[in-house]
Amino acid sequence: MTRRVLIVGGVAGGASAAARLRRLDESVEIVLFDRGPHVSFANCGLPYHVGGVIPDEGKLLLASRELFRDRFNIDVRTEHEVVSIDRTAQTLRVRDLRAGTETDEHWDSLVLSPGAAPLRPPLPGVDLPGVFVVRTIPDTRRIRTWLTDRPRAEAVVVGGGFIGLEMAENLVHRGLAVTLLEKLPQVMPPVDPEMAATVAAHLREKGLKLHLGEGLAGIEARGDRLVVRTETGAELETDLVILALGVRPETRLAKEAGLAIGARGGIVVDAQLRTSDPRILAVGDAVEAHDVVSGQDIVLPMAGPANRQGRMAAETLAGRAPSFRGVQGTAIVGVLGITVATTGASEKALHRAGRGRFHVVYLHPGHHAGYYPGAKPVHLKLIFDDGGKILGAQAVGFEGVDKRIDVIATVLALGGTVHDLASAELCYAPQFGAAKDPVNVAGMMAVNVLRGDMPLAEWSEVHAPGHALVDVREPDEFERGHIDGAINLPLSQMRRRIAELPTDTPLWLYCAAGQRAYFAQRLLLQRGFDARNLSGGWATYTALRAAAG
Repeated sequence: MTRRVLIVGGVAGGASAAARLRRLDESVEIVLFDRGPHVSFANCGLPYHVGGVIPDEGKLLLASRELFRDRFNIDVRTEHEVVSIDRTAQTLRVRDLRAGTETDEHWDSLVLSPGAAPLRPPLPGVDLPGVFVVRTIPDTRRIRTWLTDRPRAEAVVVGGGFIGLEMAENLVHRGLAVTLLEKLPQVMPPVDPEMAATVAAHLREKGLKLHLGEGLAGIEARGDRLVVRTETGAELETDLVILALGVRPETRLAKEAGLAIGARGGIVVDAQLRTSDPRILAVGDAVEAHDVVSGQDIVLPMAGPANRQGRMAAETLAGRAPSFRGVQGTAIVGVLGITVATTGASEKALHRAGRGRFHVVYLHPGHHAGYYPGAKPVHLKLIFDDGGKILGAQAVGFEGVDKRIDVIATVLALGGTVHDLASAELCYAPQFGAAKDPVNVAGMMAVNVLRGDMPLAEWSEVHAPGHALVDVREPDEFERGHIDGAINLPLSQMRRRIAELPTDTPLWLYCAAGQRAYFAQRLLLQRGFDARNLSGGWATYTALRAAAG
């Protein structure tokens, strides 16, 4: 008797599971149900379709029902909603949304890939005409229609995460004046505040209005326009509102079927993607995944993990023994010319998790050799523990951000250390990088910290008593701006003026970006001084100060 595998939900997880299972097993019957009109589409491309960067909606359609039928012999039924699971009878109750009829479908194995739903907070006005979320192709159609049925001049985007920033950029491409409203005091909540501050400054330079630290209180119609009210009492009049407040796992089916739900609200699965009922697997945005850095289970609604989980679920169904390693939160977004990327844990996430001692280094190198025209800075933050294990990294810049974080993410995934970053052999030509790539330099700095060659000072204590601040930049640099209370003793003069430095207190050193302070530190340590480095120098200090408001 032919084994029957039913899959609930397409897009990344479900569609990947279906196609991979067919490649592994030609004999099984595969039926995929999706309540939407499309089985596989690029939801990461939706904001760019709104903005006209991807003008053809068809480019977002990755695979059709016909392709699944003709290429893989998979029965795809779109606009069919699964309304319940009967585990005892091993059936699904399925509603045909076009015909309005319901049928029971038998399964031998079941894969749940229901995805996640965009958050609509229970606030006044969130369902008014002109208020949108961005999750599906029909969502983008509604937004594009709203923008073209009559002139629109202003938009408010609520939420400063990935989708919020991408929508802000694409609405700017459409010629709208955009205001970004974010409840937290920073954009890009997954990264640390000082890294996000650089992004915020760039967005303001590009004309975005940022309301940070202001949550949404409600929306009301006023004539033919909308008014967004914030928790601080501000009123923002606009023509369009995008709610980009994140998503929640779609777990209703799993809950009603009695499957285990985790503390984070996602479906609990094991390393083979089995739920608490081993006949039922689950993948994608609705499941909880193991964070390989924090050791905690989290919900991570991203296409990459969903695709990999779909593939591994198919291998489980085919009798193999895959093991999903977990996630580390590698992500990237580009907005109005600037790029921010992250992998692993942020510093604030480690503090929240009660993680013990760890170290942080900052660097601000060019994305390629400085002598080659066009070098642009990459602001890089590396977090690691006493054993050299990489805990996380973040980068912000205009060029070369993606490849630096990708390299660090790969080393992290393979269990590598900062020593591996220091010794990594990476591509070098002057227009692409440097003989010591920023990844190498980050690793070398971390190794110096671990070996005691570069003891660090804590930026959080920079204004506390008990140490002397020494700015080792040249006098003209010092005059253009410096940390209050610092004395200026340039590295170029340090050897002949070393007697001017106090010997009875720690010396906290900084320069423009960190290198000269390190050179001065090595000199002073070998002369018996207690010299500590404020990693990243003045560039990091200004970012920290901006983040603190």
